[in-house]
Amino acid sequence: MTAAVEPGRVAAIIRETAEAEILPRFRKITAADITPKGSHGDFATAADFAAEKALTERLTALLPGSRAVGEEGCEKHPELLDSIADDVFTWIIDPLDGTHNFAKGIPQFAVIVALARGGETVAAWIHDPLSNATVAAERGAGAWEDGRRLGVATAGSFWEMQGALYVKAGRPGVVKELDAIRRRFANIVNYRCAGHDYLGLARGRTHFALFSRLMPWDHAAGALIHGEAGGYNKCWDGHPYRPTRRGGGILLAPDAATWSAIAALVLAPL
Repeated sequence: MTAAVEPGRVAAIIRETAEAEILPRFRKITAADITPKGSHGDFATAADFAAEKALTERLTALLPGSRAVGEEGCEKHPELLDSIADDVFTWIIDPLDGTHNFAKGIPQFAVIVALARGGETVAAWIHDPLSNATVAAERGAGAWEDGRRLGVATAGSFWEMQGALYVKAGRPGVVKELDAIRRRFANIVNYRCAGHDYLGLARGRTHFALFSRLMPWDHAAGALIHGEAGGYNKCWDGHPYRPTRRGGGILLAPDAATWSAIAALVLAPL
């Protein structure tokens, strides 16, 4: 992969885009800057659209012959998701993860970019615009931040571990006693921003995360970074995560034994 693109150049493009299109709009979003989408009260802001446009143009120019699949573009053209399986370098872009936080002035949002080919993530970047910090990974080469190799937290008993649970009790595949089970862990920390959840995992600040949606812009980068930091993650059905997966959810843990223990506690047979 390194022969195809320089990871540091990608990180610079992401940082420069955040500085130009996202940070100047933070805590300045008005109703005119918000575009509703979907049927669940979701929306995008002017920052989402501007950042996705800039990233798409710059990243595809950086890697000739590549293409981009962005969250906002897929809102109008969902068929773009099918192209992730093709044997073509594809940039998977979440231009502003944590849009609701961003629009409310909450400082947990991120830019997430993954590079995939043939339905497999080969490189990943998660950038926190406010701290100007980027975590990146290449398949087989570890996860890194500012020259420091990252490692996930050491597993412990349930009452010693903290993490995220983005799921409701009673959902298919989840036990009905979920609300009581939450209290068995040391702390449940949901940032409402997958990028920040993955940063916490890769930096060893949180132990686990369970997500009930599998949109590729949320997880293609984070799952690779987590794995390269030494973590163990799989879909709820026990199959490896790939950015072509759309149904079900993903569970991330420090190791296979902890993954199995949390799965047995939280997940129910489908």
